[in-house]
Amino acid sequence: MDSALQTQMKQTAARHALSLVRDGMTLGLGTGSTTAFFVQYLGAALRAGALKAIRGVPTSEATAHQARALGIPLISLDDVPYLDLAVDGADEVDPDLNLIKGLGKALLREKLVEVHARAFWVIVDESKLSSQLGERVPLPVEILPFAAKATVRFLNSLPACRAELWLREDGEPWVTDNGHYLARCWFDGGIPDPAGLSSTLLSWPGVMEHGLFLGMAAGVIVATPAGVKVMERA
Repeated sequence: MDSALQTQMKQTAARHALSLVRDGMTLGLGTGSTTAFFVQYLGAALRAGALKAIRGVPTSEATAHQARALGIPLISLDDVPYLDLAVDGADEVDPDLNLIKGLGKALLREKLVEVHARAFWVIVDESKLSSQLGERVPLPVEILPFAAKATVRFLNSLPACRAELWLREDGEPWVTDNGHYLARCWFDGGIPDPAGLSSTLLSWPGVMEHGLFLGMAAGVIVATPAGVKVMERA
């Protein structure tokens, strides 16, 4: 897909999501290139007075930095019992609105924030849609730095899984905002049983969290060259 067209579609999805926001809401603010447009538009709406009394809970230090620069008031998840709405992107979306997220390296905080939202809406361009999770992108897994290679060996023992420690260009491991490492897992032919895989991954002590977001999204806003398509959970 042409990069300029993809950027335009990300912007379209982000603008559409802004229509879900009402005065006085507490919002979960996701991480990634598409959500960065949403945060940008949210800040502009606050400055223009189109929205008022908005508070945000960021899912990463990068999002927090952007939000502060735009004048969006931020609070901690500890300060509120729930969020009115969370908006975030996704790396892959299946027909049941299950997601792979985390290639922006913020999956643990994203999941913790978004599980507290009364409504979690996802914004993507049409390239993120697939018939089965794991067909197009690797599954990111956040792991403990202690014995990280042993955890990667465990991941490689899973059926049809090829796993590796996620390294920066300088050869050092990526470190998340939580001080953890990341692994990437590729599955030949996709992931046939995401729920089963989720349980298996979380049973391993070295795994802190994974990028399968199952049954969490209330809806997905999909930008296409022809316009916006909205997919809602039944």
